[in-house]
Amino acid sequence: MKIAIQGLGRMGMQIARKLSEGGHEVIAHNRSHDKIEEAVGYGAVAAYEKSDVINAFNDQTLIVWIMLPADIIYMHIDEWLQVAPKGSIFIDGGNSDYRLTSVRAERVAKAGSTLLDAGTSGGIWGYDNGFSIMAGGDQASFKSVELIFKTLTAPEGAYYHFGPSGAGHFVKMTHNAIEYGMMESLAEGYRMLKEGPYKDLDLAAAGEVWQHHSVITSWLNELSLEALKESPDLKEIEGYVAESGEARWALETAKTMEIPMPSIQAAFDVRLASQQGQTSFTTKLLAAMRNKFGGHTINKDQ
Repeated sequence: MKIAIQGLGRMGMQIARKLSEGGHEVIAHNRSHDKIEEAVGYGAVAAYEKSDVINAFNDQTLIVWIMLPADIIYMHIDEWLQVAPKGSIFIDGGNSDYRLTSVRAERVAKAGSTLLDAGTSGGIWGYDNGFSIMAGGDQASFKSVELIFKTLTAPEGAYYHFGPSGAGHFVKMTHNAIEYGMMESLAEGYRMLKEGPYKDLDLAAAGEVWQHHSVITSWLNELSLEALKESPDLKEIEGYVAESGEARWALETAKTMEIPMPSIQAAFDVRLASQQGQTSFTTKLLAAMRNKFGGHTINKDQ
């Protein structure tokens, strides 16, 4: 299947590579040309301008997977609508606000094309393990590009079409909110080990024991113990923890629906406090976990 990938960052590049190596014809489009050249090295075709992307499809249906930050996705969708032929399919694979996704899908539909949402999880490990993809939008359009999802989720990932426009991003938003709470719980627990009554406990050893079929065995715990093996005191980490929007949107939705989310609210508040200088071993480990699964920068100014 022919597909263009716009946005060749940490995950976008993996998506382009995985699809190209999986037998798809990938058209690589990115603001930075060096990223396009890297994708070409994986077998993709370079497209420096949107017109290059459109020309590459000839008379075939234009399919564009957009992997860009939530605060600029709308701008690029609007740009595509000015030049793309009717019948095009756009896939928003980023972490967009599901409420805005629904609005954008209506605008795309009025222009004669389709916008699918495909919340994508797996971090920098998706290329090897397979991504987890939570999709929403027009069912027929989803079916027409389903082979793409099958390739991206191999060998151990999964995908599912959850319903109308916004449903995929809603499920992904909730996933990320849960992630906040799980990360916070683990980080607080390791801080308890470090600062509790027994001095010089081997935190990585505790994590290793926990990782062997205990109740809290998890990928996040595995990443935590890896970080602690590399740096038991996490001295090189400032403890600033970013928040990228998903938990905020989940909490806004929960408030509207009168659904209490005290654990996720507390985890969110810790991240906000860290950005104001309230750091600790807990927030240092949170930053280390984010780096391990998503390749996010450890310190604010990196």
